[in-house]
Amino acid sequence: MGFSVTDNKKIVIIGCGAGGGTAAQFARKTDRKAAITMFEKGKYPQYSKCGLPHVISGEIPEFNSLIEFSEEWFQKERIDLFLETTVEKIDSKKQIVIAKKGNRQIRKKYDSLIIATGAKPSIPPMQNILENGKLLDGVYALRTIDNGKQISSRIKKGGKATIVGAGLVGLEMADSLHKKGMDVSVVEALPDILASTLDGDMCEPILKEMNKNINIFTNHLAIKAEEKEGKIKGVVIQDKGTNEEKQLKTDVLVIAAGTKPEITLAENSGCKIGKTGGIVVNEQSETSKKNVYAVGDCTQYEDFVTKEPIIVGLGSIVVRQGIAAGTNAAGSTYILPDGFLLTRTSEFFGIEIAAVGPVKDACQNIPVIYGKFKGSSRPEYFPGGEAIAMKVGIHEETGMILSAQAVGHNASQRINTMACAILSGINVEDFKKLETAYAPPIAPTLDVLTLVCDIASLKRIRKREIT
Repeated sequence: MGFSVTDNKKIVIIGCGAGGGTAAQFARKTDRKAAITMFEKGKYPQYSKCGLPHVISGEIPEFNSLIEFSEEWFQKERIDLFLETTVEKIDSKKQIVIAKKGNRQIRKKYDSLIIATGAKPSIPPMQNILENGKLLDGVYALRTIDNGKQISSRIKKGGKATIVGAGLVGLEMADSLHKKGMDVSVVEALPDILASTLDGDMCEPILKEMNKNINIFTNHLAIKAEEKEGKIKGVVIQDKGTNEEKQLKTDVLVIAAGTKPEITLAENSGCKIGKTGGIVVNEQSETSKKNVYAVGDCTQYEDFVTKEPIIVGLGSIVVRQGIAAGTNAAGSTYILPDGFLLTRTSEFFGIEIAAVGPVKDACQNIPVIYGKFKGSSRPEYFPGGEAIAMKVGIHEETGMILSAQAVGHNASQRINTMACAILSGINVEDFKKLETAYAPPIAPTLDVLTLVCDIASLKRIRKREIT
């Protein structure tokens, strides 16, 4: 159904992060006449949160470099952007959003609403970490440009930094602060680093390299912040196995212990919340409420392999959801895959890592056979080859590729190839025959991609022969 010039479709978006900003762009591409309004509680338009550690390290020159779409861009596209504006209520019956900017109340009626409220940091139950409801001076959770600026202001060469959490963000921050000359310690409650990214056996070369540069305390809890004159001075950590306590002197403490979906507005407006704590959305990024969509860190969707609900957290997925929500909210159709692959990558301390599909611990109800192989980026006889280790998981009965992990040279591009295989439902018996590019200065005759599948295939054949 078309809208007349005097009755253009009204689209309201809450949140101008990657999800909300992308939704606005694709809503405008889909409907050039729609009245699009965005509310953002922060003071910056859409910017890359993933780039924050790299500004802190100095690899990116300044925080403003992270802004992907300026206020002028939104103005040019005729998108009304309200910064430093807090949405107080969604009236889903009347289809009105009520917001506040300073002392001014703003009421906007919508035909379609997109919720992109993101997530808030998960703060561990440490003693003394909060003072009057706020984090102690010198304690930060990296979520915003302002957080990044605060952390940067506390950096001093030879100073001490402690990071709670050894996931992707925690290790990227460890690398960044190490590059700035700080003495860095990482405290992780689980027995392994990168628990939701890689299996423990794939982390061994990463730990070996990191131990040369920083202090890592796995299976430890950060139990208490020590302060002096209102500022952080130390962290008490406890070994979960022995209960032994240790004090770490610190000038800055960064909390990287994960996030929780920000769902207050959605929940109060009647949107269904899933068992993960995120807003339940379908393949069009629709919520359970009519004409209401949701995208990003506040949402729950299905894992492509396990079919279990997962919280959305990767920027690449958030953008895909933004495309879907913006397109569909504006009246066209965009359908997401039946689950997300969770294709992920990072680099720290000179090591590139990447993975796709669930880690081993998430596959308890699936019969998986794993193959591993360590190879080189060049033939053995050609100097300068760089190490690459891969692990692939295949379904024991069907032979379908379910997951892959890589550590080393060009890990991300190899994992992109594996992601294509998983999405397409390719069997390991076919994939191991993949013809990969070869030239001695560039690549070996048989890439680690296919060799790791050879190993997994052989293990599967032998197991089936035995049984």
